[in-house]
Amino acid sequence: MMVIFLVGLVSMILMRTLRKDYARYSKDDELDDLERDLGDEYGWKQIHGDIFRRATHPGLFSAIIGSGCHLTSVVFAVVVLAIVGDLYEERGSLLSTCLVAYVVASPVNGYVSGALYSRMDGVVWIRQMLLTAGLIPTAVCFTVFLINFVAIYYHASRAIPFLSMVSVASICIFVILPLTLVGTVLGRNLSGKQSNPCRVNAVPRPIPEKRWFMEPLIIIILGGILPFGSIFIEMYFVFTSFWAYKIYYVYGFMLLVFMIFIVVTMCVTVVAIYFLLNSEDYRWQWTSFFAAASTAFYIYLYAFYYFFFKTKMFGFFQTVFYFGYMGMFSMGIGIMCGTFGYIGTSLFVKKIYSTVKID
Repeated sequence: MMVIFLVGLVSMILMRTLRKDYARYSKDDELDDLERDLGDEYGWKQIHGDIFRRATHPGLFSAIIGSGCHLTSVVFAVVVLAIVGDLYEERGSLLSTCLVAYVVASPVNGYVSGALYSRMDGVVWIRQMLLTAGLIPTAVCFTVFLINFVAIYYHASRAIPFLSMVSVASICIFVILPLTLVGTVLGRNLSGKQSNPCRVNAVPRPIPEKRWFMEPLIIIILGGILPFGSIFIEMYFVFTSFWAYKIYYVYGFMLLVFMIFIVVTMCVTVVAIYFLLNSEDYRWQWTSFFAAASTAFYIYLYAFYYFFFKTKMFGFFQTVFYFGYMGMFSMGIGIMCGTFGYIGTSLFVKKIYSTVKID
């Protein structure tokens, strides 16, 4: 409740600030050209010709955003199925459900990334589609391979059989890749047209100097603190179910926390990017993503605390096993958080620039 109150308070302050900005810009529009030139113009309206400039590395950016939407749909599907079907009663049923949901939801990845890449005037479609389909599977398979190599060296029972790894690789190549291709084609043709309220200038506007706390790096570091605080308690129970082998069965509460987490992440990122735009810095796409994705950094720091103070693990194999899988877990949350932040910020940017008069 405290987090919801804080988000509501911050949103109200932001709305009042935007109302003052609209009033100031409306007053500027009533002035003649000479008075406007002599006036002190500043703020987010001044970068209207660069705000919709495409992000650097559009192929990678669209692939990451598509992967974030893909993971979000998988999380929602698995949590709902866990609420309805009691997946926690059988060993391995939750992991199998996650794998099936990830495969079935692959067109979501291709659709979102293909549409976004098309709106960014991308042209290297084959490379972008392969990057979209293989981004998460490659990272997961590489991490699991390293952990499995250590497990085989120590003759541990946790080692994954070779045939199982071949089966997963076959699913990625022969099922996930074609479904992602279908989604990419649909996204490019159905949602690939630009609908920006402002046109982009041919020459980029110089970014003025600003105070140190307005720099994108500072915004990124501070952006994940409040979202992490909204799920801090829930993380303890999730970690306990992972590493203390306790049964987690309150998936309804997890769904509620996850929805609050999405709202908090979007609101915090929107506020952070508003300050960035007000300092006349239009590099908001990657900044909004990393500002929200920095939540994963704090989750991984909490994983260190949990390892040293809440578990009895020791030795090289257990350390690699724990931090390897926690790294994949944090990476997944980071990609989802970054996607939430970018989507919320994109809607916010389009809204504020569509309601002001641009010469």
